[in-house]
Amino acid sequence: MLPKEQRLADLDDWSVLASFLPTGWQEQAKTSGALTRARGVSGPEPLLRILLIHLANGHSLAETVVRASQTGLGDMTAVALFKRLRASEHWLQWLAKELGIARGWELPAGGLRYRAIDATVVSEPGSTGTDWRLHYSLCLNDLRCDFFEITDVRGGETWRRIPVSEGDVLLGDRIYGTPTGVAHVLGAKGEVIVRINHRALPLFESDGKSFPMSQRFRKLRVGRPQQWNTFAIHDGRRLNGRLIAVKRGAEATRLVRKRMSRKASRKQEKVSQESWRLAPYFFLWTSLPDQFEPSQILEAYRLRWQVELAFKRMKSILGFGHLPKKDPASARAWLHGKLFVSLLAEHLIAAADAFSPWGYRLKGKAQPLA
Repeated sequence: MLPKEQRLADLDDWSVLASFLPTGWQEQAKTSGALTRARGVSGPEPLLRILLIHLANGHSLAETVVRASQTGLGDMTAVALFKRLRASEHWLQWLAKELGIARGWELPAGGLRYRAIDATVVSEPGSTGTDWRLHYSLCLNDLRCDFFEITDVRGGETWRRIPVSEGDVLLGDRIYGTPTGVAHVLGAKGEVIVRINHRALPLFESDGKSFPMSQRFRKLRVGRPQQWNTFAIHDGRRLNGRLIAVKRGAEATRLVRKRMSRKASRKQEKVSQESWRLAPYFFLWTSLPDQFEPSQILEAYRLRWQVELAFKRMKSILGFGHLPKKDPASARAWLHGKLFVSLLAEHLIAAADAFSPWGYRLKGKAQPLA
C-alpha cells in the first residue's frame, strides 16, 4: 500500500476544488463546533473531504469510513462519522451560504433581476408525507441559486420569507399569489409576476367592483394576449397591477381539465363551475409597468420552469429527494451538505465557462490585454 502522503497527493484535484471554497472555511470548522472533540481526523480539510464522500458521492456511512481509511483521510467508525456529520450542521450551512454570497447574493446585478421562487419537499425514511421543505430562489439572469431556506413541514410557502431588493422581479406559482405576499414584495420596491387563484387573490376594477374573469375572457383568441388594469387589496391599501391572460389551445385545455378532474377525484370533490370555465385560459398578474408588453411578461414567466429543473437535478443527481436520516440535527446537516455540494457544482460549471488549458484557476483577477 502507498504511504499516506502519496495516496493524498494522488488526489490532486482537491487543490482545484478547494480554490472554490470561501475564505476562512477552515477556521469556521473550529468555531462552529465541527471539530469539537474530533477523533480519527486531523483537521478541517480531511473532515470536509470525508463528508463529501458521503454527501456528493452518495456512499453510505459504512462505505464512507472504509474509503476514508483506504485513502488515509481518517480512521473512524460509521457511528463516529454520523456524530461528526451532526456536529458539522452549522459549518455546512455556513459553507453553502458563503458560496451563495460569492455568486452575488448581496449585490443584485444591474437592471432587473428575475427570480423564480418555489419549494420542494424532502421525506425521511418510511415517511408518507412531508418532513422537510426547501424554499429556493433561482436567479434567472444567470441560473444561480441566490437564496435558500430549510424548514420543517410547518414552514409554509410564502414570499414573506424571501429577502427582496429594489429591482427584483419575483416569479411564483399560484400558492404565492396572496395579498400579504404581494404586499411584502412591493413594500421592498420589488415587482411580481405571479399566477393567481381567483379566490386567493381577488382582483378589482377601477370602480371597486370585482373583476369578472369569465365574462372578460370569453373574447380572447388563441395567440392574442390581453391585459386589464386591476388592483388587489391588503390592509386597506391598493396593490396596483395588470391582469394578463391568453387563451390556451384545445389540447392544452383538455389536459388542464383532465388534471383538474383527476385531482378532484382523489380528494373526492367536484370541480367548481368557475374553475371549469376558466380552464381554457392562462392568466397571471404583474406589477411591472406598461412598458413591458403582455407577451414579454408571459415569456418571462415561462422561464420559471427553470427552478423545477434545478430541483430535478438535485434530486436525480445528488439524491436530494429522499432523506436517509431520522435524527433532526443530522437531517439538517445532510440537507445543508447537499445544498453546499449543489452550489459548489454551480461554481465549477461557471468556472468551466472560462476554461484554461493548464487546468486550474489562477489567483487574482485577469488583467485586460490593453
